[in-house]
Amino acid sequence: MTAAALQGELVTVEITALAAGGDGIARLPDGRVLFVGDAVPGDRAEVRLVHLKKDCAFGQVRRVLEASPERVTPACPVADRCGSCQWQAVAYPAQLTAKRSQVQDALVHLGGFEDVPVEPVIAQVRPLGYRNKSTFPVGCNRRGEVVIGYYRKDSHQIVPLAACPVQDERLDPLLAAVGDCIRTYGWSIYAEKPHRGLIRHVSLRVGERTGQMLLTFVINGEQLPGIEAAAAHLQEAFPALMGVCVNTNRRRGNTIFGPETRCVAGQGFIEDELEGFRFRIESTTFFQICTSQAERLARLVVEAAAATAQMRVIDAYCGIGTLSLPLARSAHQVIGIESHPRSVEQARINARANNVTNCQFQLGAVEQCLPGLAADILVLDPPRKGCDPAVIETILRLAPLRVVYVSCNPATLARDLRLLVQGGYQLQRVQPVDMFAQTHHIESVATLLRGASF
Repeated sequence: MTAAALQGELVTVEITALAAGGDGIARLPDGRVLFVGDAVPGDRAEVRLVHLKKDCAFGQVRRVLEASPERVTPACPVADRCGSCQWQAVAYPAQLTAKRSQVQDALVHLGGFEDVPVEPVIAQVRPLGYRNKSTFPVGCNRRGEVVIGYYRKDSHQIVPLAACPVQDERLDPLLAAVGDCIRTYGWSIYAEKPHRGLIRHVSLRVGERTGQMLLTFVINGEQLPGIEAAAAHLQEAFPALMGVCVNTNRRRGNTIFGPETRCVAGQGFIEDELEGFRFRIESTTFFQICTSQAERLARLVVEAAAATAQMRVIDAYCGIGTLSLPLARSAHQVIGIESHPRSVEQARINARANNVTNCQFQLGAVEQCLPGLAADILVLDPPRKGCDPAVIETILRLAPLRVVYVSCNPATLARDLRLLVQGGYQLQRVQPVDMFAQTHHIESVATLLRGASF
């Protein structure tokens, strides 16, 4: 009989795969699955067991005994501490293989699909330097010095960053200047437990195609003393900095942005180009993190929708219209549904600015708006939690000819696809798209056709 492993014990294991959450997968001698942080498939490693459960265990690599051929040197000097990127030590082709497996495994084990039509992942052209937005927590170290960076994995301890190799390199000097600005003006730094201090986060955006930049300070208060002078200094140093904003978030907890954002210098938005359209993007606007991949995603959705000039398309969870406007090129009409008022306003502005006249945008929850509409084609791009059950029920009742489902979560995608297929749809294809190189996250586009049972 194999002795049970003990917490704190060192074990030697072979890493066989990567899990959906980013950890490596191995087996303990007693048969339990072991999830290992900072591991690469093919590694033989000495691992310290940090948490044991009845059916699985969690560990951390203490040292790599034999490195996998897929192990590479991370581009980031703090990759072993920063919790933002899980896979910088994994060669990019191996990342793509693991992401495709994530989607396949979710469809098989959670969706109950047997013959899974999952295509190879569409890779990023630039697996580094692709992020057009970065939001950094701000804190103080033990010496009371201001630090800006990302959190360590599973903690709120900030790992200081001088630059981030995953974000657009044009943001690196702005990040350094923002840190200097905070120190120069002596703004107090927010502390979570006492809920005191001003500066909580700084958020940086850049238009990949336009180079325009936007800076937002998230504060625990209404006023940031001296911000106008600071903003003027930053805009003088960075001519592409279109605006400086202040967002007020007085709430406790992990939510980054509060409900109110005001522009204190310049304009409160940048513009970027996608599929021939120019989009206005504000501080809190959802916009895909990699513009060039967002363009590929939009092309995939338009191709999958296959709308003709006689067809009506519904774009559910439409945001600011980044899919609606490309869809409108071939459709008779596109109706976007979005629950965030400011996003609906921006979507309408974007349609007008691009002379798109066959798009309408409705404000409201999809589960509330969808029942009153009809369409030939339905595009879904829900948040990570997937579609509300009422949305699935409404889709099956409305029975559009084609459903195109964009998802950032393989688990909820598998759940919702199962329900749609059980309701009579046929799953034609699933195309993963890598939006988030160096991390375990994966986007997918699934295409379903209405079956003969309707």
